[in-house]
Amino acid sequence: MKIDRLIGILSILLQQDKVTAPYLAEKFEVSRRTINRDVEDICKAGIPLVTTQGQNGGISIMEGYRLDKTLLTSRDMQSILAGLRSLDSVAGTNRYQLLMEKLSVGSRDVLTSNDHIRIDLSSWYKSALAPKIERIQNAIEACRLISFRYYSPRGEGEREIEPYLLIFQWSSWYVWGYCRQRNDYRMFKLNRMDSLRDTGGKFEKRQLPDCDWSPRRIYPASIHVKVRCASGMKWRLIEEYGVECFTEQEDGFLLFESDFVDRNSLYGWLLSFGEQIELLEPEELRKELADMFGRMQRRYQKETE
Repeated sequence: MKIDRLIGILSILLQQDKVTAPYLAEKFEVSRRTINRDVEDICKAGIPLVTTQGQNGGISIMEGYRLDKTLLTSRDMQSILAGLRSLDSVAGTNRYQLLMEKLSVGSRDVLTSNDHIRIDLSSWYKSALAPKIERIQNAIEACRLISFRYYSPRGEGEREIEPYLLIFQWSSWYVWGYCRQRNDYRMFKLNRMDSLRDTGGKFEKRQLPDCDWSPRRIYPASIHVKVRCASGMKWRLIEEYGVECFTEQEDGFLLFESDFVDRNSLYGWLLSFGEQIELLEPEELRKELADMFGRMQRRYQKETE
């Protein structure tokens, strides 16, 4: 991508006083004409580059104007590398690793000094997820509309959106954009999308609103519950909600309190504990759950008769 190349060129110029256009063209696998355009773009961004001709000519940052070479320390670069490796884990490529190598010219030790850090953002759906991320990323950069079939608890349907952000949050990947069907901004989970395609249509970027990405804003909770849980499930409560989410009772059981978005998410969570958990409040949902268990019991008994 162009932004990768511009950052790479700046990084090389910070570490080498002068380089030639052919050297940069070979390094980034583009033409000399492209490098010349990149130099112009960097100058327009406010960083004065100088091109000199002759035997010792080349491209350099104007004398007297120097970006601090310690702007990114070795440790900073190591942290960046860990993040870039995590993106490669999603894409299934070494594209970002190659970018880091370009950024680390003259500091090769950076690439091997943090091998003790591994961040893997891939999932069980990696083969299907990586192409979606790539297609959405390209659409965002080119301001192109995307369409897809979306499956949600409210049903399924076709959507067309102006994509603005790719987001990794709550252990899943999402795209945030302006939905043409709802005439508003929406968040879509990539694993619920099917038949994703670039429509070929272009859109003008909107003035984006300030966004609150907190879970309570995106998924507002409306059901407060009290649950009695067996002590053997303490590890799971701690893993999902932290050590302060329950109080230990005299009988050895755990009293857990939390908020849930809707009945489906609550019931699914409760059922995953099997016999190790009991819903105490709210009373109406306790009765509803008991009725559901009765229907399930009758269904399974009928199938075994």
